[in-house]
Amino acid sequence: MCADRFSLSVEEYLTKKHVLFYIEDCVTQVLEHKEEYTQFGILRFLSEYFNSVKKGNHILFREFSFVRATPHNRSSFLHMFWRCFRQIGKNGDLLSMMEYASLLQLICPDFPEDVVQKAARIVLMDDAMDCPMSFSDFLYAFQIQFYYEEFLESTAVIYQDLLSGKCPNTVIVPTSSSVEQCPRLVSSDTAAHEGVDSFVFCNCVEGLCERFKYSFPPVHCIKEILGNVQRISFYSFLMALAKHEEINSNIGSLPSKAEVLIDPEMDKELEKLIAQISLSQASNSSNSTTTGHKEPIRKASPKKSLHHRRRIEVESDGSTEETDSSEN
Repeated sequence: MCADRFSLSVEEYLTKKHVLFYIEDCVTQVLEHKEEYTQFGILRFLSEYFNSVKKGNHILFREFSFVRATPHNRSSFLHMFWRCFRQIGKNGDLLSMMEYASLLQLICPDFPEDVVQKAARIVLMDDAMDCPMSFSDFLYAFQIQFYYEEFLESTAVIYQDLLSGKCPNTVIVPTSSSVEQCPRLVSSDTAAHEGVDSFVFCNCVEGLCERFKYSFPPVHCIKEILGNVQRISFYSFLMALAKHEEINSNIGSLPSKAEVLIDPEMDKELEKLIAQISLSQASNSSNSTTTGHKEPIRKASPKKSLHHRRRIEVESDGSTEETDSSEN
């Protein structure tokens, strides 16, 4: 049971968990497919709809605007992507950005390629976008990009402002004196390669989180990442977010990297499916073998039957007698 259920007011809980959003979508689905659902009963449909939301299956084959609409939808989509295509990682296959985009579009037909491109850039950087990626590397980079999309866009603006020597006033918090006294950075090629001052960047990001309405990583995890280095580039920051186990656990969509290729429940389902296919193939093979040993169907002889020949002979004898008598 969710701890927030009793720590928040009714209005706060409904807003945080996007309950009204799902009720509205449920009603829309009923109205759009009224003839299909009314024969089974509205109550049954409501039960199946919210059970699917709880299990995370509700995002399958839905439009991208729905998939990204809530944190739960994004988390469910990430989990579904991992379960559907985990075998790629298990086989050790390396895929390109466009191939991963095609896999995502099997679950969400209108999934945009630019989101996939941003995730691939975390792994490959700008100068190697055509290189293939392992499933694990792409998966965790994609998780950060997709789940924290708005947060990453805002931090990218902060980073670029710091890199160009601007003080990002849009994220200044009155209690944050370190951000108010933001030092002016030198804008040069060297600075671009070295990144920005981690301490200043950390304070700016912390100020952003204090009033950010979208999902963002735990602040103490961000401080831990930025506290380990003096300067940091933006993609190094993103890669550190993608590799951070506590951030991954906080999202709750994927297992740890050590267990990313392990899914006992799915393995059991695959074993059942393989057993069914093998049984079906064996059954078909036995049927074809039995059919092969059947006696061939005898075709009618082109020769006339014995009864038919006898009838002709009788008729022939009669006609002969008639001829003889007439002659006499």
